[in-house]
Amino acid sequence: MSLPMLGNLARTTLWSLAVVATAGLLCVAYGIVIERRWYRLADYVVPIPSIASGSLRILHVSDLHFVRSDRAKARFLAALPRPDIAVVTGDILGEPEAVQSSVAALREVRGRLGSYFVLGSNDYYAPKPLNYLVYFRRRRRHRPGRRSRDAELRAMLEADGWQYLANRRASLSRDGLRMELVGLDDPHIERHDLRVAIRTDSGALGIAVVHSPDPAPELAALGYDLILTGHTHGGQVRMPLVGALVTNSTIPTRLCMGMSRVGRTYLHVSPGLGTSKFAPFRFLCRPEATVLDLVPEEDPAQDERSATTRSNAAS
Repeated sequence: MSLPMLGNLARTTLWSLAVVATAGLLCVAYGIVIERRWYRLADYVVPIPSIASGSLRILHVSDLHFVRSDRAKARFLAALPRPDIAVVTGDILGEPEAVQSSVAALREVRGRLGSYFVLGSNDYYAPKPLNYLVYFRRRRRHRPGRRSRDAELRAMLEADGWQYLANRRASLSRDGLRMELVGLDDPHIERHDLRVAIRTDSGALGIAVVHSPDPAPELAALGYDLILTGHTHGGQVRMPLVGALVTNSTIPTRLCMGMSRVGRTYLHVSPGLGTSKFAPFRFLCRPEATVLDLVPEEDPAQDERSATTRSNAAS
């Protein structure tokens, strides 16, 4: 190959690399500046056999990762529709100093009938910088860091009317509809106890609440109608045609966001509303709160829309 041809090839290669690098930088800037704060509300219609008539509205939020200056996130929460039941599936804190601001923001989303929460690892331990390549390892060692202010967070939420469900059960009823709720502490750091999850009222609407989706198969086998979970951030970075690259859990990547079925059980995995402050980036995975409208299974009009997104509203 002649020297002029080599020179042209080198210039073409450098130009291509410059274009790729520029496109990559633009994607990173978009993920940091725009998408991680581009909150939306998703709405699903979920037909449930144990509901004879009417409907039950559940608001599910997760992985808020609040820091002290999260005013936009607090405004988004304040604008959400008030549900019958509100559920928060952990990782409320993005830093220990955000306890007061996160409790104040969640005050706006409490349910008319009940408000329930569990905690995640970021509530128990303060976040720290991490090499994110470790998420691609099949087996990871979990090394707890500095203890956070989980006891204070829990006490303040309970004083506000929220019910703590970690390895606990609760019951609720409305107009003849019996509800059996169970919450598990965070399986990601091995705090969960499945012994509390044995169903005691098979005719009641069974709702399971847990931070990580890892125990979803066991909860489905126990007969719960609906499992609410978070932790995965929907992958946080998703690629066209591929979807999530990692989930930080045992759940398959195709199930790490939105509504799916595990046997006859509905599983909702929230993509969450926040990110770690050490990885403030989302790509093709907008932060999301979710409304689930539980309706009778036998309604044909509702069955046609079974567990499908009815609307998305950006804020």
